[in-house]
Parts: sequence; structure tokens; C-alpha cells
Amino acid sequence: MDYRQTSDSLVIRCLPFEQLDTNTLYDLLSLRMSVFCVEQNCPYQDADGKDQNAWHVLAYRQGELVGTARVLTPGVSYTDACSIGRVANRIDQRGRKVGQQVMQRAVRECETLFPDFPIRIGAQRYLTNFYRQFGFEVSSSAFLEDGIVHVSMEKPALSVVR
Repeated sequence: MDYRQTSDSLVIRCLPFEQLDTNTLYDLLSLRMSVFCVEQNCPYQDADGKDQNAWHVLAYRQGELVGTARVLTPGVSYTDACSIGRVANRIDQRGRKVGQQVMQRAVRECETLFPDFPIRIGAQRYLTNFYRQFGFEVSSSAFLEDGIVHVSMEKPALSVVR
């Protein structure tokens, strides 16, 4: 997909897996691997079989993928909740609000697609304040996932909040 633009602004798209072309899929897997496996020195199986049942949030700046997240339907990670995961942005984009804009879009997609379900995430513990700004609250004690301390966090269903 070609999302060239002349300005420095962010262009954010959200697409189901079957609408990703091979270059876009390569770019998002490459970005996730560079953040989660290389930067965080955490070898893990990124291809977990969930991407095919996900909507993918893709953030572009000047035609390059700089941020991503995936929105998972209820029943994929949790039977009673939808989920957001694999939130990542390029290291050279940190401090430019890419993560905030990607999360805002991912939350909006969850609330649009699945308004009757809460949103549950497994967050790296040091990022709990980041996720709180989107309405998430810690809902578990700390646990290790792939050698990194995580907590479960949840945002109530939009239909409950109304």
C-alpha cells in the first residue's frame, strides 16, 4: 500500500488482515520484530496465528510505516473481551505521539466494531500509565510473559459506559 504524503503528519489506516498486501504485511512484521525481538531482546514467536483474525492499525509518516497495533475480535485472545496488542512504533518516532495516536485509533476501532465488549490488554507493567490515559485500569497482579513483567488491563465496554 502506498501512503505517500508530502507533509510530516501521520496517516493512520485500519485494515483487516485479508486487505493487507504482502509489502504492508512485511513492513508490519519487520517493525514488530525490530521493537519486540531486537530492541527488547526478547525472542518469542510473533506469528501466533492471531493476525489473520485481526484488524491492523497502521501509522504512516511520509510513506513509511512508523507505528502499528492489532485489534483482536472477542474470542481470539479472550472469550469475553476484544483486545489490542502488538502496539509498536519505530524508535526514531518516539516522543512524537505516534503510540498515542495508534492507541486512540485502536480503541476507537474496538468501540466501533465491538461496543458490547470490554477491551482487555496484556500490558508491559512499565507502560500502565500510558494505557491509563485511554481509560484502561489494571485488572491483575503482575505476571511474566516472555521474560517481561506484564499486567492485565481492561477498559469497560462502550455500551456499559453510555
